[in-house]
Amino acid sequence: MYNFNYKKASSRDDAVAAQSSADDGSYLAGGMTLIPTLKQRLAQPSDLIDLADVGDLAGISDDGGAITIGAMTTHATVAESEVVTSKIPALAALAGHIGDPQVRNRGTIGGSIANNDPAADYPAGCVGLNATIITNKRELPAEDFFTDLFETALEEGELVTAVSFPIPDKAAYAKFPNPASRYAIVGVMVAQTGGETRAAVTGASQSGVFRAADIEAALGSGLDAAAAKEVKVSADNLNADIHASAEYRAHLISIMASRAAAAAG
Repeated sequence: MYNFNYKKASSRDDAVAAQSSADDGSYLAGGMTLIPTLKQRLAQPSDLIDLADVGDLAGISDDGGAITIGAMTTHATVAESEVVTSKIPALAALAGHIGDPQVRNRGTIGGSIANNDPAADYPAGCVGLNATIITNKRELPAEDFFTDLFETALEEGELVTAVSFPIPDKAAYAKFPNPASRYAIVGVMVAQTGGETRAAVTGASQSGVFRAADIEAALGSGLDAAAAKEVKVSADNLNADIHASAEYRAHLISIMASRAAAAAG
């Protein structure tokens, strides 16, 4: 690990000011990705700005039509929230199957989406549920927020403050996890809101999370699980590694979409 300056921010403004005054500052949320990256010397920020004491970045609120989750809210809190469990059970289930208990009690929704790991669960949840990413500067549709592997639309120093999820009519998430890491080899969030059907896929593509148009068409307004299972997904631009070939991931997309649709229905 390289040397760095450490700053514990007391407010959003304090955090943004500390990052802007640093040569190459990074925000620290749960640290589930950043700390191992630092230990392996794969990153060398000049400053770490710890967000743990910024109280208004954590919490869950329900305005009737949407649930807003603060960026520093942990996965365990989302999974155990009565509000999320009752209004968007698919999101609670997604959060409850991230990593292991240690990861769920330290990792945060804001840190996860800002990192945009191609095998993370929350990007599929955000895109599938048509979430809005809220920062200290603006609001972005999730589809515009995730741009590529480990890349987002965040500008230098921009801070994710919350994520707003419209309450769907139906939704479910299904994933085929790596048995060691619990990352998604393939995960699919299927959701239907106001007549629109969405299917967002994580873990499969070389470009990160994406909407599967053929799956959405097959699901239709009735969330036809059997039809989704029959879709032949192309293996082009899909990941291939020691865990699964591109062709196997293509097969899993249809299977996981079908399982999610069945659970949602």
